Amino acid sequence: MSLLARLAPHLPYMRRYARALTGSQPTGDQYVRIALEALAAGEQTLDNRLSPRVALYHVFHAIWCTSGAQLEDRSPGDGKEAGQRLMRIAPRSRQAFLLTALEGFTPSEAAQILDTDFPDVERLIAQAQVEIDAELATDVLIIEDEPVIAADIEALVRELGHTVVDIAATRTEAVDAVARKAPGLVLADIQLADGSSGIDAVKDILGRYDIPVIFITAFPERLLTGERPEPTFLITKPFQPETVKAAIGQALFFHPGRTAKAA
Repeated sequence: MSLLARLAPHLPYMRRYARALTGSQPTGDQYVRIALEALAAGEQTLDNRLSPRVALYHVFHAIWCTSGAQLEDRSPGDGKEAGQRLMRIAPRSRQAFLLTALEGFTPSEAAQILDTDFPDVERLIAQAQVEIDAELATDVLIIEDEPVIAADIEALVRELGHTVVDIAATRTEAVDAVARKAPGLVLADIQLADGSSGIDAVKDILGRYDIPVIFITAFPERLLTGERPEPTFLITKPFQPETVKAAIGQALFFHPGRTAKAA
């Protein structure tokens, strides 16, 4: 099998990553092309100790770093809010954040790609998260019928600098809360106090507003049915606080229709 055939399944994802990293599809594609040419010419080789996808991204980063990012478009992204926000994050933190949040690599794999160690990647991700949280403060609706869990989620949300506009325990309460004030993010359980469904509540809300939603539930199988649409962000109870914080940052950062809280 030729080198290109081996790498072909990973190229669309690397193009996506390169675009997000550089702020421009043409610029990103230029990096991808140079990386592939370097591999074809033998100037770069895939590390056999790594998985093919990790090894490919490792070569991409070697090219990007040795060029001094001279090909990087310094304009403010691709005109979309997420692109503009990405370009304001320091390059090294941007890499670690995108590798894990967008491309789904583990921090250990990101460390291999970036030629660093696990603690450094975690530090870079945390640094990116701080920048994101500071910029994306918004109003949050929590749909949760367990008071203790609702209080825990509320504390996490406020710690990130967001405002909790309401806590709803039923579908009706959630719809009424949104009628009073439109949130910028919804955190929703599935099974609610009166036997109503958080899924139905979210469908009602999304029928009126294009906002990101994170489901936090003990019943993930009710969402992961194989049918579309399925939630992009799904956290299983009992949850880790850092998992919820990371999901909030990613949901707000990448959702195309969201806007920051009005000043």
